[in-house]
Amino acid sequence: MRRLAGIFLLSSLAMSGQAAAEPPVPDIKALVDDAFIAQTREWLANPIVPLSINAQNELRGNLSQAEIDALDQQWVTERESNDKPLISATLSAPLSIYLLRVQAKTLGLYTEIFVMDANGLNVGQSSITGDYWQGDEAKFQKTFPNGANAVFLDEPEWDGDRKIWVAQLNLTIADETAKPIGAATVEVNLTELARRAAPAS
Repeated sequence: MRRLAGIFLLSSLAMSGQAAAEPPVPDIKALVDDAFIAQTREWLANPIVPLSINAQNELRGNLSQAEIDALDQQWVTERESNDKPLISATLSAPLSIYLLRVQAKTLGLYTEIFVMDANGLNVGQSSITGDYWQGDEAKFQKTFPNGANAVFLDEPEWDGDRKIWVAQLNLTIADETAKPIGAATVEVNLTELARRAAPAS
């Protein structure tokens, strides 16, 4: 019985330690404010972004849902395969290289960036996403269909592996005529953003 009690006590201490390791949820609206969103739109305005989206919209603009589903399934299958033609083509695209450089320059502030076309299919990304089609998710449904200035800020999530709070900033991307052509998702390291925003001691 003492051994069981000891195991239970150790387990309880471990669980309480894990709970203590999770800090309070950051004030996402205070951190990801209008200035932060405007700064994000600035680097998304680089010509490589609309050029890449428009090129894919021309290539895949008239896909049926069945064709979209097939591409998405191909992506998921390739993630577990040694042969990755679709994933390799996307990750080696100029837009993906640009997004990777943007992410690297932030020194940990961005943890993932990807850009979608008018179908919600990935055009470029800084790392391999779980799927290729985002059109059935809020990141796309709450931005692209809602106009050029649409912004959707998702709820913060605790990343237990990296011990950081993250949240996705999602925006519509439009052309020079303010016509929506795609959308972008930027996953922000809220823990790092809060650290940078804190007054110097």
